[in-house]
Amino acid sequence: MPSPVFMSEKRMQPSRLLFCLITSSMFLLMLSFVFLFQSDSSSLIPESVFKLILLNNTSEFYSPSSDSEIDDKLPTSLPLLSPTISDKPRSGDLDNGCQGPNSNNETGDLVQGTNKVCDATQALLRVFMYDLPPEFHFGLLGWKGKVGQIWPDVSDPNRIPSYPGGLNLQHSIEYWLTLDLLSSNIPSVIRPCSAVRVVNSSQADIIFVPFFSSLSYNRNSKLHGREKASINRMLQDKLVQFLMSQDEWKRSGGKDHLIVAHHPNSMMAARRKLGSAILVLADFGRYPVEIANIDKDIIAPYKHVVRTIYGESVPFEKRPILVYFQGAIYRKDGGVIRQELYYLLKDEKDVHFTFGNVRSHGISKAGQGMASSRFCLNIAGDTPSSNRLFDAIASHCVPVIISDKIELPFEDVLDYAEFCIFVRASDAVKKGFLLNLLRGIKKDRWTTMWEKLKQVAHHFEYQYPSQPGDSVAMIWEAVSRKRASIRFRVNKNNRFSRSQLIRKHK
Repeated sequence: MPSPVFMSEKRMQPSRLLFCLITSSMFLLMLSFVFLFQSDSSSLIPESVFKLILLNNTSEFYSPSSDSEIDDKLPTSLPLLSPTISDKPRSGDLDNGCQGPNSNNETGDLVQGTNKVCDATQALLRVFMYDLPPEFHFGLLGWKGKVGQIWPDVSDPNRIPSYPGGLNLQHSIEYWLTLDLLSSNIPSVIRPCSAVRVVNSSQADIIFVPFFSSLSYNRNSKLHGREKASINRMLQDKLVQFLMSQDEWKRSGGKDHLIVAHHPNSMMAARRKLGSAILVLADFGRYPVEIANIDKDIIAPYKHVVRTIYGESVPFEKRPILVYFQGAIYRKDGGVIRQELYYLLKDEKDVHFTFGNVRSHGISKAGQGMASSRFCLNIAGDTPSSNRLFDAIASHCVPVIISDKIELPFEDVLDYAEFCIFVRASDAVKKGFLLNLLRGIKKDRWTTMWEKLKQVAHHFEYQYPSQPGDSVAMIWEAVSRKRASIRFRVNKNNRFSRSQLIRKHK
């Protein structure tokens, strides 16, 4: 007869077996859950389901998704990645080391954000840049590379070829854009993910023409010795010949090409032949509307020549000058208003309205004067725009714009009325009108405009490497906003050429 102890142990065996079975099952279930959680898109349970489960249970897990319904459920404390603006497929083989700000809207860099590493699939624009010989770009700066070297090494910002100073700088836009594209493929250079240079033009959103046209005009537009044509004219002729021979130009009729001609007199010989391209200009003052207009082209800021005020600037009560203007007074065309205003304002005690130039430290004196003034006049000159507007912004002096035909940079995303005063030319020349208007603006309203001016000032800075929301990033964003229009123009241009190609192969 079995002992009581043996009988007791025999009765307990099924319980132990059941316990072990339950424990093993739970372990296998947990292991399966972990496996499914960490699996890729080939998992039996879609990843999006796990996102919804976790988000509904207030988990902090988040993986980027293009699903807007999921994005709407994200906790506000989690960083949102910038949406892709382009609907074109992106190649993942074009990695680079640029960085860009987070953004929730198409004007991403208007608000600076935390940088994230990006490549060509994340960039706002993919840009193909022609490898033009140095005579068209850095050779104009006196740079000489090794035999066969087209571009300088721009990996060290302290060793890049320098641009001439003084008033040359105000039209140096092509220099900054070219540097930015060259640096987009250098991992060590930290910059916004606005534009990335690609090596295959078929993968590009835009074709960039790296011709330093403003510098060419400033330095090489005069004849020397027995020359029948200036170097500037010869470069333009060579550029036209080059572009017309390129498959990229033929494919689009030049409509997806970007050419910088910021100086009003640059590209004079070539502008009609190359007018189908997107032009980056200071204004439209010397262009017929069929060549340049706001629907097709980009208005870019001048590079200001006075020093930028960083940090807090002088407030209302510490600015003894009501109105400031210093510069050329006798001008042609729309600039005649300058002399009319000069005779109206020159004897007023709280107004500084005098001739000025770059000699005898003229630029630094102008910067000091603007920083001590409440309002700075930006009056039309030979063309509707002038660098004074951007000098005033850099000096935190509220601009007063008297130029009826002016077009302003980035006005589709910036409301200039928040930090500028606009006065019609016909009103400005009425005796007493301008001074009564400005004296009537009291401290509170002026301070509101001054605060806004300080907030937007970084949008008008050119620098290398470029920074989130600066002029370079803003120009690329402005080009990006033209992409739908570019695609429309290119497709329309190809209507008959494609039909002819079909007929040819029948």
